[in-house]
Amino acid sequence: MNLFQLRAFDAVAREGSFTRAAERLFISQPAVTGHVKALEEHYQITLLRRTARRVELTEEGIRLAAITRAMFGLAEEAQAMLEANRQLLTGRLEVAADGPHRVMPMLALLRERYPGITVNLRLGNAQETLAALLSEHADVAVLTEIEPRKGLHLQNLCESRLCALLPVGHDWARGEGDLPLAALHQQIMVLREPSSTTRRTFDKACAQAKVQPRVLLELDSREAVTEAVASELGIGVVSSTEVAHDPRVVARPLAGEGLSNQHMLGCLERRRELRLIQAFLGLAASL
Repeated sequence: MNLFQLRAFDAVAREGSFTRAAERLFISQPAVTGHVKALEEHYQITLLRRTARRVELTEEGIRLAAITRAMFGLAEEAQAMLEANRQLLTGRLEVAADGPHRVMPMLALLRERYPGITVNLRLGNAQETLAALLSEHADVAVLTEIEPRKGLHLQNLCESRLCALLPVGHDWARGEGDLPLAALHQQIMVLREPSSTTRRTFDKACAQAKVQPRVLLELDSREAVTEAVASELGIGVVSSTEVAHDPRVVARPLAGEGLSNQHMLGCLERRRELRLIQAFLGLAASL
């Protein structure tokens, strides 16, 4: 089946004229006539009655026109959808992040600039976020302390420092300036699980400084750490970009070596030029 011939017939059926059909398709009138004639001859069928003043559909032509109108109508609908997506009027972006705080300003800017884009945000720890990106369950991902690897495009977002999280009534909560890491030696602490990026950074810094905190409670979320600190179960550790606005706790930056983290925005290198991913990377760079 020749789609050019069907397209020419459909245009004539819609316009009721070979001349207007040619204008619709941006080809010559003889070309339209030739396509329709070839279609009729190939299938040994009369689809159109040509008179001096107009073109009329035969009964078979009416039946075929109903099919081609639906067929090419769907094609036009698909083209309109794809064009809207190309212009970022519509679309869907899958985002993964190892925490909500750094990604939310980017999503707010995306909503402001491209209000027709739907976003699905997947939150998890560092390993889960990287896995989602590499398995293509996410288009872009906000990652912390990620090592460069082949096939992965990374761009810097920001740097954060670790802070001690203290109950508001703690003596240190009233202090000014940074809190020395050494002050946490033998202090009772409530920390994230050992696989979290914040915990790994903290443990490494403590090992280098020969500081040995007493970790008596391990929790699987920063929200749980905040609640534990507020309940005076111990001192917590959070990233400076993730400090909760909670009157029950106070965050003080920690002073020492190795207490910072680099946050990155990543995507697969081979998908970097996709219009929506490119737009998101550009928005992130402008923050």
